Amino acid sequence: MVWDIIFWLSLVAGLVIGGTFFRDLGDVSQMVMKVKRDKMIRAIRNEKRTTIFGLGLLVVMAIAHLGFGAGPAWAFWLTVALVSLFFGFPYVWLHVGLRHQRDKAQYYNLDEARKFINPSTSVLVIENAEDARAHSDYDLSRPHLASTPDGLGGEKNVIIAYCSMANLGMGYKAEIEGRRLEVDVLAQHGNNLLLRDKETGEPIQHIYGQRICDLAPSSDGQSHCDLTAGRVGMPFWPTFRMSFRAFQKAYPHGTVFLNKPVGNPLLRLIDMVIDAVLAVSLAQHHREEAPIMDNMTHYDDRLPNKTYIWGIEIRGDAVAYTEDFVFEHDCVINAKIGGRAIVVAYDVKMESLGFWFNDSSQAVTRIDFWGQSDQGQLERVEMLRPGMFWHVWAEYFPNTDLNRINEQSEASTI
Repeated sequence: MVWDIIFWLSLVAGLVIGGTFFRDLGDVSQMVMKVKRDKMIRAIRNEKRTTIFGLGLLVVMAIAHLGFGAGPAWAFWLTVALVSLFFGFPYVWLHVGLRHQRDKAQYYNLDEARKFINPSTSVLVIENAEDARAHSDYDLSRPHLASTPDGLGGEKNVIIAYCSMANLGMGYKAEIEGRRLEVDVLAQHGNNLLLRDKETGEPIQHIYGQRICDLAPSSDGQSHCDLTAGRVGMPFWPTFRMSFRAFQKAYPHGTVFLNKPVGNPLLRLIDMVIDAVLAVSLAQHHREEAPIMDNMTHYDDRLPNKTYIWGIEIRGDAVAYTEDFVFEHDCVINAKIGGRAIVVAYDVKMESLGFWFNDSSQAVTRIDFWGQSDQGQLERVEMLRPGMFWHVWAEYFPNTDLNRINEQSEASTI
């Protein structure tokens, strides 16, 4: 009798805990149900403890059934299958299928890259000391993180982190307060990637480059946060988009990240399945207005959801720009964001929208791809989020301005 009670209690508790774990960290589960942000954050922080406890209940149930004959066989084996799925799928999906390439990425020369990337493909570029690297959205979509152990042009710990749901790739120096970060890819919420600091177990919001514990929650308690109090997080690394053909012109000795098939046949099979799932789901996500995982808390109808925008946030002042708006203003815009003068310029030859700090106190009327302007050499804005979806930007910066222009500066250039 006692063992029957233990059996059923373990069965029910195991199914409830396992089902909740799968709901919060199963990733694909969000295609059919909404997951609350606070529950997902809690699941990330307690992933290992929850897994050990859930599988421990399975062991207790097995002892009760196999050792003392408690409970029916069908209930036992069905529960074993379900609980194994609930805990096993997220582990395989996140830690095996979406294994990142931090310090493991392979970069190839342009001759090799031309075999795999169309000339018109948009690539995300980071550079330092004549070391320029290009990354296509496709190659980053599964691993999410890419870097090499020798760093970027000798600068250690520079990574590119990518979220396919946001169409956002950003360069970061993977350090917080001088400490090298070891990170895992864990989940997404609000259509933006959540990483985890392996040392502390704390989730990191990709679009901010900050741990959740370092963010000041906004007054309405939603998924966005108030950044005006200051920033403790990974330092931004300047990241911009351009076409692959333009990258070849600008950086003839540049290298390109290619996520080629691995040699291990089992991993290769898993990668093929996940690539197929991502290809179908992301095609739908880009094509349709609604996100395929609609766990958003805020929408802004000033632009269609899937409009590509270039966003900047400085000292709590957030502004998004569209390419069309820049084209309409002769490809050069002067504006002030967060108290800093900014130049927004589209380079036709290099097919790239660039953002630059302008400390000259004069409006800029001409500027090239390299930042050389009629007011001298300018520095790239490092906190730019290039070419991401508008609905994701609006989720995390709900008070954003759109297509700001400094009218006085513009008038002075006429």
